[in-house]
Amino acid sequence: MQRAVYDAEHEAYRDSVRRFVATEVVPHRERWEAAGRVDRELFRAAGKVGLLGISAPEEHGGGGNADFRFNAILNEELGAADVLGAGLGLSLQADIALPYLVDHCTPEQAARWLPGVVAGEAILALAMTEPGAGSDVAAITTRAVRDGEHYVVNGTKTFITNALNADLVITAVKTDPAAGRKGISLLVVEADRAGFRRGAKLAKVGQHAADTAELFFDDVRVPAANLLGEEGRGFYLMMNHLSQERLAVAVQATAQARRAYELCAEYAKSREAFGSPIGSFQHNRFVLAEMKTETEIAQSYVDRLLLAHSRGELDAVEAAQAKWWTTELCQRVVDRGVQLHGGYGYMAEYPIARAWTDSRIQTIYAGTTEVMKEIIGRSLGF
Repeated sequence: MQRAVYDAEHEAYRDSVRRFVATEVVPHRERWEAAGRVDRELFRAAGKVGLLGISAPEEHGGGGNADFRFNAILNEELGAADVLGAGLGLSLQADIALPYLVDHCTPEQAARWLPGVVAGEAILALAMTEPGAGSDVAAITTRAVRDGEHYVVNGTKTFITNALNADLVITAVKTDPAAGRKGISLLVVEADRAGFRRGAKLAKVGQHAADTAELFFDDVRVPAANLLGEEGRGFYLMMNHLSQERLAVAVQATAQARRAYELCAEYAKSREAFGSPIGSFQHNRFVLAEMKTETEIAQSYVDRLLLAHSRGELDAVEAAQAKWWTTELCQRVVDRGVQLHGGYGYMAEYPIARAWTDSRIQTIYAGTTEVMKEIIGRSLGF
């Protein structure tokens, strides 16, 4: 499908990203999956070629370019190379966590944190989810009590990507428990602070190279100078950034669905049954036709939102629509792909099998499908 969302500058950038993924990610995927985390060197290598700080100010080593289409290219190339799970930490840093710093740091905070983040020397994590609070962010219970020039933080976070590697953790806390969502603030917690602990890596169904763990805060003293934005405004800052996060997930899901279709089309041409390629059977042709059509429709919608976002016009409802539709589509496409591959589709060495396990979480994180539909439904005016 001919796409009009990217120009020559984007495609030149894609060439460099593709080389990076081929040399710095693909050769290490199996080792990282066995270890349950990527090497810190991956972030340094990404920082050297400018993948982590495109939107960060130039004075702090970034590209000074807020065009999210450059970020989308990284997600697409990770999907095309079957290493989206291994590259998830990079996407988390560049797409989801970094914008909090770029948009809300004071000049002093920016000078203190951004150079290391852009260079890949400082790895970011975003700690919102708790054992009792997932999509309902307002229900978090992690407390931050002001004590002079510090906050004292107590609580637990779970399902945190980059948890084991992180140096800086952007943490949602309750600074005023009686104020509901208006009592939520954001603190940047350095991982070397006394009382901060990481739990064991959580055993997930997929995305094995992405380190995911619990984080524990036991009387962690965090300087008040680490407050991100204003006290009591944390919930609103998170909501403002969720649209881009959901668009990033939609880009990933669409790339993975497209790759699944390509894998199936190749397999249907080479695999024979009853003396003929399996793609020659009408049922299989119909399945492939559906996969191709639905994936291209999803791509068209995502591209439209990428263009809108590049103009500063991304709509939260449309981002929710893209997020739930593309992630559910990805599940359908990948599941059909496993079925079409037969027994080989269940073998972990085959990319379609890895896509099956890696993509399952997409309908859950960044807001479940059900929450996305509720956002859309509320916008209808009933």
